[in-house]
Amino acid sequence: MIRLATLVFLAMLIQPGIAADRDSSAPAGCPAWLNHELRQLHSDEVIDLCERYGGKPLLVINTASHCGYTRQFEGLEALHAHYKESGLRTIGFPSNDFRQEASDEAKTAEVCRINYGVTFDMFSPLPVTGADAHPVFQEIARQSQAPGWNFYKYVIDRDGRVVAAFPNRVEPDADELREAIESVL
Repeated sequence: MIRLATLVFLAMLIQPGIAADRDSSAPAGCPAWLNHELRQLHSDEVIDLCERYGGKPLLVINTASHCGYTRQFEGLEALHAHYKESGLRTIGFPSNDFRQEASDEAKTAEVCRINYGVTFDMFSPLPVTGADAHPVFQEIARQSQAPGWNFYKYVIDRDGRVVAAFPNRVEPDADELREAIESVL
């Protein structure tokens, strides 16, 4: 007989954008706010955020498929390709908080992966603003500011501190974004 807790956990994994929270003690080298597991975009693969990103410099972006800034995927992929060997991990979080995300994960995956060649990690859509924001974005907002629109970019150091936040109008090839990234490598 399958235990109720197992069924609840499995149901959470199946629901788009739902994270399975782990116990409150994050592994050494991992900030507590990364102590979650999330499902990859349009995939059954679940990623342990602490395991993959703990102790690494991060570029975190909230994204949307039907936004005037969606073209920034191309520049974000170029940043990812340029800095990944230096240790930077780029992470995209699709969100419909601004009502510009595709309602179908397959379409979201097509936009970022096929249309723009994105190879960095993209997760299933989740809320990034307000009381319903995922804990990753709650902590980002606490440390800096919540996304005001799609394609806000956050540079996070190896200790999980947000060192810079950039609104959507700051392009991926902007000098100030590159300088912030290089400061955490």
